[in-house]
Amino acid sequence: MNKKIITIFGAMALLATLGAGCDNREIVIINSPPVNEAVLEIENSNINEPPVVSENKKTEVSAPPVNSAPPQTTNTNTTANLKTEPSADLFLVSSVVDGDTVKVNIGGTVETLRLIGIDTPETVDPRKPVQCFGVEASNKAKELLTGKSVRLEADSTQGERDIYGRLLRYVFLGDGRNFNKLMIEQGYAYEYTYNTPYKYQTEFKQAESYARTNKLGLWADDTCAGVATPVSADSGTNTNTSADAPEGCVIKGNISTEKIYHLPGCDSYEKTVIDESAGERWFCTEEEALAAGWRKAKNCP
Repeated sequence: MNKKIITIFGAMALLATLGAGCDNREIVIINSPPVNEAVLEIENSNINEPPVVSENKKTEVSAPPVNSAPPQTTNTNTTANLKTEPSADLFLVSSVVDGDTVKVNIGGTVETLRLIGIDTPETVDPRKPVQCFGVEASNKAKELLTGKSVRLEADSTQGERDIYGRLLRYVFLGDGRNFNKLMIEQGYAYEYTYNTPYKYQTEFKQAESYARTNKLGLWADDTCAGVATPVSADSGTNTNTSADAPEGCVIKGNISTEKIYHLPGCDSYEKTVIDESAGERWFCTEEEALAAGWRKAKNCP
């Protein structure tokens, strides 16, 4: 209490002294900026104690800036990513020559194709008369192929072309079926091996066995019974006009794409008809056939 009184009186005396020395000049008192009581409180508090955070106060975390452009994603649409079969793999059939020969437009050029592994009864060969079931086979080929787009397959075992310049190919229909095999399986064609075995030989032989067992098409008893004999133009019935074999001569010398002779037991023996007007003939021995420039069929035992 006494200290406060002394302090007050000391201050008053100091003011009086200053007032006396300043004449009538005004005393300018500079106001200091207000003191932030909260700051003082923090400064005067224990600095080791962490500041108290109100439980009701929510801390806001700044989110990263939003990229307005959508993220790039990998296309997972499998349908869109599938490679489409190029249209160049499909070729338009312009015409059908007969059951085993067709004409196809390839890159603006019409090519004649000889179908691999099949042989149908003749209808247009100038060296041979129309054979049993030849017209039916030709009509079936026209039904399935004319004006249709087909896929072609070559076979390296058979070469690119035959001796007549025709492309050697398998033909596949739009639904994926092998046309060559279909013709055999339904009895419109024989399985035919030329020189060397081909890619689908086993399948084609099985197809012929199926047609023969079930007597389909040319294997039926009321059609050809499996023998492609010539057909009379007048009656439409089978008349075997094949040249009679000399006694004891059973080897058939046939001319297809080249001179080939067939022995009894060969796959093609029964369906081969000798047409002497076309240069075909019978042989009594293999030596005789070989000496005449003929070769043995590959499908003979």
